[in-house]
Amino acid sequence: MPTISAFYGILIQMFFSDHAPPHFHARYGEHKAVVDIRKLELIEGKPRRALNLVLDWAELHQPELLKDSQLCQDMQQPQPIAPLE
Repeated sequence: MPTISAFYGILIQMFFSDHAPPHFHARYGEHKAVVDIRKLELIEGKPRRALNLVLDWAELHQPELLKDSQLCQDMQQPQPIAPLE
């Protein structure tokens, strides 16, 4: 599972050939979340303080996330995405 970005201790990752809808995985310590890229909504996981940072970042990089999601579907390496600053 490639890590496409990391900020404030949060890892943003995608699986190769993952299921629909386009989404990414966020890990923060022992917490995990799955976020829908198109809707910018939590699909699974428990909301934590870090979730707002993840959603803010995703909103800024939504087109890049959709492109990376397609690359993963095609079993190609996704491109890194700038961290939240």
